[in-house]
Amino acid sequence: MAKRIVILGAGESGAGAAVLAKKKGFDTFVSDMSSIKDKYKEMLNERNIPWEEGKHTEELILNADEVIKSPGIPNDAPMVVKLREKGTPIISEIEFAGRYTNAKMICITGSNGKTTTTSLIYHIFKKAGLNVGLAGNIGQSLAYQVAEYNYDYYVIELSSFQLDNMYKFHANIAVLMNITPDHLDRYEHKMQNYVDAKFRIIQNQTDEDAFIYWSDDPIIQRELHKYGIHGHYYPFAEHKKDGLAAFVDQKKVYFTEPIAFNMEEEELALTGTHNLFNSMAAGISANIAGIRKECIREALKDFKGVEHRLEKVARVRGVDYINDSKATNVNSCWYALESMKTKTVLILGGKDKGNDYSEIAGLVKEKCSGLIFLGLHNEKLHDFFDGFGLPIADVQSMKDAVDAAYQMAKKGETVLLSPCCASFDLFRSYEDRGDQFKECVRNL
Repeated sequence: MAKRIVILGAGESGAGAAVLAKKKGFDTFVSDMSSIKDKYKEMLNERNIPWEEGKHTEELILNADEVIKSPGIPNDAPMVVKLREKGTPIISEIEFAGRYTNAKMICITGSNGKTTTTSLIYHIFKKAGLNVGLAGNIGQSLAYQVAEYNYDYYVIELSSFQLDNMYKFHANIAVLMNITPDHLDRYEHKMQNYVDAKFRIIQNQTDEDAFIYWSDDPIIQRELHKYGIHGHYYPFAEHKKDGLAAFVDQKKVYFTEPIAFNMEEEELALTGTHNLFNSMAAGISANIAGIRKECIREALKDFKGVEHRLEKVARVRGVDYINDSKATNVNSCWYALESMKTKTVLILGGKDKGNDYSEIAGLVKEKCSGLIFLGLHNEKLHDFFDGFGLPIADVQSMKDAVDAAYQMAKKGETVLLSPCCASFDLFRSYEDRGDQFKECVRNL
């Protein structure tokens, strides 16, 4: 009898895992408490994979030999608890997919900068002509690509939720951008639990592998010694010091190993300090993979950026509108504000994940000319920011937020959507939030 695999959640990762499980001959079943998108229903139906939506039928789930859990489902969900009590192994889609490919894995995590760095590495590898797939939090799921394609490399963005249920998966190149408080509501509000989740990216590495990280991150520095890291270290930082694989000196970015080369900082396609780190991490990854320095330089120059990350939308009556909807935590907003060159009307708010706004307090006082709170529950924002003496608008739709910003911003200023929060109170996703912002701005 075929081993039974049950997949909980039928989004991109769940549907992809089901396709791979079916292809490998498992007795496959998919269950989702929410409704399943039509495109995923089609994907499942084409392959005769049974599924259910709007419920979890216990007798169809608890008989699983192994369960693949979607990263969005928390560990305390009732069905997950029952499976744990029963001793059923629960893994992530990435863990499952990794069993069926020998491709080299370039894996990126961090509280901020993941998507940009992942997209940039993928861009360099594509430009170099390598046979490469883009997976994880962006692109098609890894499992689907392993089932349907045959790539030599995968560049994978990994959230802490994906890492939680990875056990034997092996990153050939692991990139850890930074660690700042995020998703603490999923980690019992304990920072250490979240840190441990992030460091799972280096588990199973061997001496042949590479670990790239931001050397100036205080949490990474403090934690490094705890995890018995085997991979070769490739740290990067803003300023020159011994042992760095990349740094900046005299407005030049230097890459030191394995092949030494440099380029002018102003040639980088992406601007701002945070993007400098993203570019360095991507450049080191490509350098380790053996891509020619000329190709790395070229790709770092012509990269187009990531949607919803400091995305310039339009200039309306002398005011710039910037979509940074992907800033779902406070640190991400800090980087956005830090890169602002003009006075800024900041739109923030949404589903709070245990945020501490003191991190951006100094920048808000220095750079902001007004604040717009966009969320169902803005009390915490009022409690923190009301004493700053700035004009504040309280809104519950994107149209109202953009209209308020239009009224508040003066010529020569910037309106920045950088919410610090998840989107799920008013929007389907951060993409939906960013798309609505862009549409409202274009309709001004």
